[in-house]
Amino acid sequence: MPLFKENPFGHILWIKKWLIRILGVISHGRYRRFNNLQIEGSEIIRNLPDNNVLFISNHQTYFADVAAMFHVFNASLKGRVDNIKNIGYIWNPKLNLYYVAAGETMRSGILPKIFAYVGSVSIDRTWRSEGKDVKRQVKMSDISNISTALSDGWVITFPQGTTTAFKPIRRGTAHIIKTYKPTVVPIVIDGFRRSFDKKGLQIKKRNVLQSMVIKEPLEIDYENEEIADIVTKIEHAIEQHPSYLKVLSVDEYAKQEAELNKKREFWS
Repeated sequence: MPLFKENPFGHILWIKKWLIRILGVISHGRYRRFNNLQIEGSEIIRNLPDNNVLFISNHQTYFADVAAMFHVFNASLKGRVDNIKNIGYIWNPKLNLYYVAAGETMRSGILPKIFAYVGSVSIDRTWRSEGKDVKRQVKMSDISNISTALSDGWVITFPQGTTTAFKPIRRGTAHIIKTYKPTVVPIVIDGFRRSFDKKGLQIKKRNVLQSMVIKEPLEIDYENEEIADIVTKIEHAIEQHPSYLKVLSVDEYAKQEAELNKKREFWS
């Protein structure tokens, strides 16, 4: 690799590689020692094309979700089967892996700026800014940057645009799918909200069972399906459709929590 070879966003690849290595080593224990990440579907990752792949997922923390996906994707590409054991997979990471994030989040300090260099495609949210609801036009440069990232490799996006569960899917994701016709791979995560703080930087609770389920690519008729149909398909794929909401009594909730806690007792 030429010393100063850059990706389409002007990031020097050897710097990006070392940042992924360092952050990967630092974060690995969060999914293997302090908590336990269970993975399903790693074989799907190995069968994907090298570019124009869009991962869609529910969202629970700002950074821990993405970090886990970097681990899982790279481990899967190195032959790991539903696990991230032996961190040697991070030595030669996939460099054309990106994730969509709010620009204001990625500009909020030194650490987020480092995370941004690793692969952020920063956008200005049209519905939220500095903790307040807003309404503004989509920036064409944001759409162009997502297109560039898809042309170069894989892109992770959280189509709800928030860590709050069961919020509506942003139609912009459906427009991107219809326009650029990527391979769309759904991912469903759980346990991250319980184990990390909202930013995903601090461990809030240990011995939590985290899960990541990678599903088969969606079947989409890019030419004929309406935006609303694609939105509904996304909601079901990442299990954020209103039909997944359950109204539980106190006793039912306690029983469900007890069953989850049993699953979390992996440490002993």
